Amino acid sequence: MSRITEAFAALYAWLLEATGLSESTLNHVLSTLAVIVVLWLLRLVVLRLVKRRITDVRVQYQWRKTTTYTAVVLGTLAVGRIWLDAFGEVGTFLGLVSAGVAIALKDPLTNIAGWGFIVWRKPFGPGDRIRVIGYAGDVIDQRLFRFTLLEVGTATGAEQSTGRIIHIPNGKVFTEAVVNYTRGFPYIWNEIAIIVTFESVWRDAKDILFQIAHDKAEELSADAERKVRQAAQEYLIFYSKLTPTVYTSVVDVGVQFVIRYLVEPRRRRGSEEILWEAILDAFGERDDIDLAYPTMRYFHNVTEGKPGARAEPSGFSGNGGGQQAAGSEQRAE
Repeated sequence: MSRITEAFAALYAWLLEATGLSESTLNHVLSTLAVIVVLWLLRLVVLRLVKRRITDVRVQYQWRKTTTYTAVVLGTLAVGRIWLDAFGEVGTFLGLVSAGVAIALKDPLTNIAGWGFIVWRKPFGPGDRIRVIGYAGDVIDQRLFRFTLLEVGTATGAEQSTGRIIHIPNGKVFTEAVVNYTRGFPYIWNEIAIIVTFESVWRDAKDILFQIAHDKAEELSADAERKVRQAAQEYLIFYSKLTPTVYTSVVDVGVQFVIRYLVEPRRRRGSEEILWEAILDAFGERDDIDLAYPTMRYFHNVTEGKPGARAEPSGFSGNGGGQQAAGSEQRAE
């Protein structure tokens, strides 16, 4: 034991001579290094234990972030305590420049405050799909000054990954609306519009669409009801109807039906494909239902219109062309 003490004493004396620091300053430096090493080793041990016992990648990510933030906070407090005397000597100087530093570092300080808000209030977290300042994507990383999205939204409008990574400053959570697709209520309402011609048997078409919607999307309704009850405990979310439904309206080219159903945000495109393939197969088997699309045609009301609406307007010829009849009245001179 005495040999170890002598070795440390010799090393300490050598450091004083080699660095030229005062004994007090060298003690501060060594204590700082000791704090950093101890916290780093503790973090490694905790992460090793977590990796052995937990296989969920998201949970492991949360542990890495939490241990990093904890180590930084504890290290800052410990090092600040160690150097408190030295800081006191320059306290007057720091007081004079603090206002200028605050102005110069306005954006970084705002980002730090935004990071605190995100960690505390949790408007979103890793794995959530969000939309902010016009960008939509999955949160893949959160740091002190910014968070990172894996962008979704292709040129066709489908919400699938583009492969691009977007870094957004944390301070944007104070000035921009953040839309979270997955927190609170993990489903979104999706709508598919289908238009059939006016000549189609539209009631049969609606029955077919209603049956397809229930066959393909009904399984989500039971889980959605349970999630709504959970969400209602935190947010004012209430839905009276969660099962798929079909709405009818008329547009310029035909009768429009809108299938409305619940779907998980990441399954939106896949669900549309399943429904559309079923719709095309079902309509393909019917010779009295046609999908509509913008066309131009000539409609002759006298021969094609309803029997009760075929009467010719007075003052027009019977050729259906809309020409004014001959012998129009003239004013006497």
